[in-house]
Amino acid sequence: MSPKRLFCETEPCLEQPFEKKRPRLTFASIIGDVVMVNSQNHLLKALEPLLRRVVNEEVDRCLLRYSRLLPRASSLRIQALEPSSFLLYFVNNLPSTIFTGSKITDVESQPLRIAVEAGADNPAFQVYSAMKIEIVVLDGDFASGDKQDWTAEEFNASIVKERSGKRPLLHGEMNITLRDRAATIGDIEFTDNSSWIRSRKFRLGARIVDWSDSDKNRPRIREAITEPFVVKDHRGELYKKHYPPMLHDEVWRLEKIGKEGVFHKKLSNYNIKTVQEFLKLFTIDPQKLRRILGVGMSERMWKATVKHAKTCELGNKVYMFRAPNVLLILNPICEVVRAMIDDQIYSSPDLPNIPREYLNNLSRQAFDNWHSLQDFEGNFREPPLITQGIVLDY
Repeated sequence: MSPKRLFCETEPCLEQPFEKKRPRLTFASIIGDVVMVNSQNHLLKALEPLLRRVVNEEVDRCLLRYSRLLPRASSLRIQALEPSSFLLYFVNNLPSTIFTGSKITDVESQPLRIAVEAGADNPAFQVYSAMKIEIVVLDGDFASGDKQDWTAEEFNASIVKERSGKRPLLHGEMNITLRDRAATIGDIEFTDNSSWIRSRKFRLGARIVDWSDSDKNRPRIREAITEPFVVKDHRGELYKKHYPPMLHDEVWRLEKIGKEGVFHKKLSNYNIKTVQEFLKLFTIDPQKLRRILGVGMSERMWKATVKHAKTCELGNKVYMFRAPNVLLILNPICEVVRAMIDDQIYSSPDLPNIPREYLNNLSRQAFDNWHSLQDFEGNFREPPLITQGIVLDY
């Protein structure tokens, strides 16, 4: 009997490859494959418009970036040809603090004015003599430091809009017309404070709007900006003190004098209604002023009130008092700053040479006749030229 042949006799067992088993197809696996393919097709169809939109946006952005370079280069060429610069500017200064709901005015409570600066002999400026101006709110940090110039894009990017759910930040006449190179800004007011932005301050800005198609090649007129300021809520403003006080401020703006309080009423009974009237009486008769306020005002309170009042800005207005052989020049609080007596001129350093009682009597006469005095603008810090009773070059 022949021997049995082993299974691996002809080829080594280790070299014999094992045939991989194919997975068994089932109805469920076939359905799963179909669903997967359909899902991929649906995904591609859903992604296609999204990808198209992203590509289109990128292309548009590139085109816009390129198109901005063209007018900017053109603008630079035009400005290089212009003999003078064009820029808007605010004529007057704003206070450091503004309250919501109050008309925005300058430090002297006068309406804001805006103007355009250009060469006086620039004929091209006549084309732009009537322009539409828009007043906007800017971040207080805009153009901070030594930065004196900016682009229109930088200006527009710094415009502050209202908070979500709030009214427009500015209310009133934000659009004005510039005629003859200047315009007065009407009633505008803030509706929200400035505490919610990082700088905690705003600026006002002004820019040209509504240029016609014929003005495409105009030179750029730089926007105007104010100094930064704080905007506070209206509550508390009605009773706040002013630092420094102004001459025309009501007297209760001074420290230790409350609005409609005892001291306010006592002063009003003597027709002392403004800071100027308070200081005038203090100059002429401080003892009388102290008696009016009475013992209810302690010596410490009295000193605080007078100290605050003396920080008042006097301005440049002076007053002229005439009497026989006498001419006095007084400042707004009835202090004599110049005098001419019997053709003898006395400047400020020479006034002590006049007998004190005599000079005080003249000052009292000026005080009693204050409303009949002639007033005019002048710098009483400089010696005036007085000739034959007439003040010249003052």
